[in-house]
Amino acid sequence: MLLALKQMERITDYAPFLPLLFCLSAIVYDCLVLYAAIDFLAQPTEANPDFHPPVSILKPLCGLDRNTYANLASFCHQNYPTYQIIFGVQDPTDPVISVVKQLIRDFPASDLCLVVSDRAIGLNRKINNLANAFLEAKHDLLLIADSDIQVDANYVRQVVQPLRDPTVGVITCTYRSLAQGWVAAFEALGITTELVPTVLVSRLLTGMTFGIGATIGMQKSVLAAIGGFTAVANYLHDDFHLGRMPTHLGYRVVLSHYVVDHVLATTRFTEFLQHQTRWNRGIRFSQPWGYAGQIFTFGTVASASFLLLSHGSALSWRVSAITLAFRLFMAWMMSTKVLHDPMAQRLWWLVPFSDLVRFGLWCYGFVGDRIEWRGQPLTIAAGGKLLDLPSMPLYGASLTHDALVAKQYLEAKQTKA
Repeated sequence: MLLALKQMERITDYAPFLPLLFCLSAIVYDCLVLYAAIDFLAQPTEANPDFHPPVSILKPLCGLDRNTYANLASFCHQNYPTYQIIFGVQDPTDPVISVVKQLIRDFPASDLCLVVSDRAIGLNRKINNLANAFLEAKHDLLLIADSDIQVDANYVRQVVQPLRDPTVGVITCTYRSLAQGWVAAFEALGITTELVPTVLVSRLLTGMTFGIGATIGMQKSVLAAIGGFTAVANYLHDDFHLGRMPTHLGYRVVLSHYVVDHVLATTRFTEFLQHQTRWNRGIRFSQPWGYAGQIFTFGTVASASFLLLSHGSALSWRVSAITLAFRLFMAWMMSTKVLHDPMAQRLWWLVPFSDLVRFGLWCYGFVGDRIEWRGQPLTIAAGGKLLDLPSMPLYGASLTHDALVAKQYLEAKQTKA
């Protein structure tokens, strides 16, 4: 008993220094982010003006986002010779249909197509939309972009450039958020200073092995090789898997230097909590070790803990100041040099508070397997798969249709070769 008490006293004596280790790991991580950002920015970005293959842009739509018309119209102003845009909608009463019809009237010279179909190949409604839109795609090169994305006129021309290399199977983009209101701005700050840094570090350490929903580009043949949209129809993070699956076949994923604008419409703190919970639980089930490893990146939390447990010792104040300085410098680098995010540049002083809130949400992400996605309750299982049946019908005959189309296309390509 006496021995046990002595061991407990030793643990108590060393406990204040445990946060010190996490402070050091956070500093190392911030340095890694800075190096990853420099490495990313140093990559050549020269464009070949003669490389402009025809492109089919797939836009999955569900309801109205903030600035829906402007978001979608930005894709109709492309400085690109040949491209079509296919808007996929499932609900024939969806108000977004009237917006698309207005676009078709406003851009008569553009190749725009509206597909309204409730055909479902899985539980992921976005993928159902994409699968239906895919059937109208005229061109071999596909670009997929979420409905809340805005781009400039050089978007397509710049994004497709990496596909000059036949070993590149997927291209994807980072994003900065256009936010209105304090809740949206607070959420956007985390995207710039927390989410995108993890993307750059992953790119540096393991190479890009995943996609980002802001933009995913691939050839039809690559999509066919992974089994079509059916392969990801029951996953929450479909963009992640659309990027990862081609790497298993030997293709490379390239992170484009083009940064799209994400129009963030979060107006209530409950929406922010829902978004964060969905993302955190999705990452936890898709990449459990990676999610748990985030504990080593929370320098703000570690420094605050060190101050408290060491009763404000001189050492703890020095370490905390250094840790916070690295964190803020990393946030500044991301907002000014990588993403050119004016909102994050204005709100950089909120980064420590943002870190504390997100640490609490990260802890909460370890609990439960339920999420809500556009009003649809779902359950996540191992690997990030979705389990709950949505209210829409799943037509048995159509479950394999997308896979069949993909198979036929791949066989045709092989025959031509």
